[in-house]
Amino acid sequence: MTIDWQLLGFGDEGWGGVLLNAATVTVTVSLCAWLLGAILGSLLCWMQIGGSRWQQKLAGGYITLFRGVPELLVIYLFYFGGRQVVAFFGEILDIPGPYDVNGFVAGAIAIGLISGAYQSGVFRGAYHAIPKGTLEAATVTGMGRLMMFRRMIVPQALKTALPGMGNQWQSVIKESALVSVTGLVETMNQISTASNSTQMPFFFYSVGAVIYLIITTCSDFVFRYVEKVAMRGQQRARL
Repeated sequence: MTIDWQLLGFGDEGWGGVLLNAATVTVTVSLCAWLLGAILGSLLCWMQIGGSRWQQKLAGGYITLFRGVPELLVIYLFYFGGRQVVAFFGEILDIPGPYDVNGFVAGAIAIGLISGAYQSGVFRGAYHAIPKGTLEAATVTGMGRLMMFRRMIVPQALKTALPGMGNQWQSVIKESALVSVTGLVETMNQISTASNSTQMPFFFYSVGAVIYLIITTCSDFVFRYVEKVAMRGQQRARL
């Protein structure tokens, strides 16, 4: 099997520029989903730890739902099912069609909701890792809940949560490949297009694997560096 490496060029006949743009879309949609998951995870963690009984049950139901339902089904629900919801309200409000749902938005929200269910567990574990004596000392000194959260809980819990957040980022990157079903022009979508156009599936799917591996490897280096910096600050505080 001969391989024409010019297929990966950045000229008119090469797929290099297209795949680079698609990789950028992959990182962008993953970042939006991961940040949404971090926000939802923090809220769910608070509801489970400090919320009322109904808030704890609501958070538990959310986590059970989005951990138990396949990711692809959630994306289908938000993209294809979202069209019906938009069309329904559009007809009620007498808004002219066509009614559509943006693939980027639907994919980012769907993956973000799933990530939030998992990140809540990361934040919850990080909170319980804080020594009880630290929180008791903060309470004795007269710290309010908001000040304690800002000065004691967040800095200490975040350091513990960083490895788990990094793992969730890697998961979101891989789950973003499922967003190709919405027609979003991301890495998996373009790899499939290139494979079908050139009739070289093994070559282009191998290129896709390398692209995802590059993204996850670079991300791993970033998170390890952040963890190292965070632990360095913790060691200085102990000294």
